Amino acid sequence: MDRVDEYAKLIREILEGHAKIGYSHGDIQSYAIADSHQTHFLLIIVGWDGERRVHGCITHVQIIDGKIWIQRDGIADGITDELVEAGVPKSDIVLGFHPPDVRPHTGYAIS
Repeated sequence: MDRVDEYAKLIREILEGHAKIGYSHGDIQSYAIADSHQTHFLLIIVGWDGERRVHGCITHVQIIDGKIWIQRDGIADGITDELVEAGVPKSDIVLGFHPPDVRPHTGYAIS
């Protein structure tokens, strides 16, 4: 299994774990969505909180040129820490939600 496949599997596992965590209020479901061909991975929520419709992207991760790009990270403690704990080197993680001029100061890859 090459690195991209390993990263895709790991990202799917992490997001699927988060999708299983229930909400304490409302009728809200979480879904982990993986497009392995295009290497996009999403954690979304859908449902109702009382009379308010809930629908949105919590986390969006891509694999671009062999690196994991965190495009959006709305997980409480962040998916980045989970990736590092699982053995992904910081040099393979890009915090895409930060502007390019900020990335060199994050301790992670710049692109």
